[in-house]
Amino acid sequence: MAGGAGPSSNSRVAELAANDPIPWYRKRNLRTLYFIMFPAAIGVEWASGFDGSIMNGLQSVATWDNYFGKPRGAKLGVMSAIYSLGALSSMPITPWVNEKYGRRASVIVGSVIMCIGAVLQAASVHFGMFLLARFILGMGITYALSGGSQLVGELSYNRERPILTSAYNVCWYIGGIVAAGVTLGTFRIPTDWAWRIPSILQIVPSAFQLVFIWWLPESPRWLITQGREEQAKQILIKYHGEGEETEYVQLEYAEMVATIKMEIEADKIGWMDLVREKANLKRCALVAFIGTFSQWSGNGLVSYYLARVLETVGITDKRTQNKVNVGLNCWNLVTGIIASWAVGRTKRRHMYLWAVSVMWMTFVSWTAASAVFNVDHTNQHAAGAVVAMIFIYYGFGYNAAPLTYTYTIEIFPTMLRPKGTVVVQTFSKLAGAFNTFVNPIGLADIGWKYYIVYVVWLFIEGVVIFFTFPETSNKSLEELAFMFEGEEKELEAIQRTDAELGGHEESSIEKSTSKEEKEV
Repeated sequence: MAGGAGPSSNSRVAELAANDPIPWYRKRNLRTLYFIMFPAAIGVEWASGFDGSIMNGLQSVATWDNYFGKPRGAKLGVMSAIYSLGALSSMPITPWVNEKYGRRASVIVGSVIMCIGAVLQAASVHFGMFLLARFILGMGITYALSGGSQLVGELSYNRERPILTSAYNVCWYIGGIVAAGVTLGTFRIPTDWAWRIPSILQIVPSAFQLVFIWWLPESPRWLITQGREEQAKQILIKYHGEGEETEYVQLEYAEMVATIKMEIEADKIGWMDLVREKANLKRCALVAFIGTFSQWSGNGLVSYYLARVLETVGITDKRTQNKVNVGLNCWNLVTGIIASWAVGRTKRRHMYLWAVSVMWMTFVSWTAASAVFNVDHTNQHAAGAVVAMIFIYYGFGYNAAPLTYTYTIEIFPTMLRPKGTVVVQTFSKLAGAFNTFVNPIGLADIGWKYYIVYVVWLFIEGVVIFFTFPETSNKSLEELAFMFEGEEKELEAIQRTDAELGGHEESSIEKSTSKEEKEV
């Protein structure tokens, strides 16, 4: 079984943060940072959630359904999958933008592209234009997700970091609730505005990022990679030390400088180094699993095709379908927030194993209830059981481990993190593109029997997680930087951190002595 990471002595930053008696909401600067971070970076997932839920909602809007010729099967699959294909097209460039111009620049580029895509979708006059708009929306989300997730992980105080990076995932449902609510409110409009209004409102989440990103500081880790150490240090002093160079800030800064210097000296940060180096290959394999599992755990059925799933158990009323969509997104937000809070207090492996176990059990029950309804279409208990299983699946299964970006950011060191976030997105979008194309075909051709595929797959996921996923909780990002390189490398990082601290103390003494001499 995969074990924990690193020697216990290498947990000083995490220990100082854990023992800090002052909560974040009583720290003025840190509180301000988080309030700005929410719309500027964490809120990137609003856009992704808005898109996912809007495609669900639009399928229940009669004017949209008629305008595009009642898309079903492969045609509906293409309309959903094209978003993932757009995302894949920008994957090779996204790390370069992050590395050269910074995490904030990546969010800005992505948000601008998504605004363009939203306008085009709202103005669509035929099937091809709608597809182009969705492709452009997909292109933009890659930049925004990569930059946003890194800003959250690299700016947060260590104690709140896992909670905030998990909340980043959960914010998908904020966009989902808004989109579901908007489509519920407009679906009765007898004109094309029933679907054009929700489409143009996709611009709102990206607009939030473009407004607030200018007040969010750049990642101090990225600044250090650019040789701007003093600027990085001042950010840490302001937000993590409340204007003072505390012991925590000194140690955190020393760890960052020492670890990033080691990464730069190793000069193994190119694309080919991801597959040449054994340690990096392990990282890539893990995030490949994470990205794939985030889409192939059955959630794609509900995220994009809830209306079709409900039709398999006789729920065909459009208003009822929209109500279920709104209710499910609200339920997901509440349970996701609770799970995000639990991330700071629970081991990562435990959360993953619990989640996949619940998902497997609910899918077995979901499949059985659907089979019963297929035999007797008047059995409302079976239909109700399917709806109940969908809510249990999300509330106690899928949402119980909101760790996609938490785990990815922890596994990859600073210099490789932009590529790591792209690798997880690549596998997520590839899985999503395949899934969103195949799901409607499977539902149309074999109905409830298609669920059996996910019953088998979820069991495979559980085995992979149990045997390959390492524990990463209760460590700072720098303390996890060399978790796959072995203890020798980790110990070197500790020694170089101590050397950085020693140099800082000598510099402080020299400055103090010089000041006293001037006063004399």
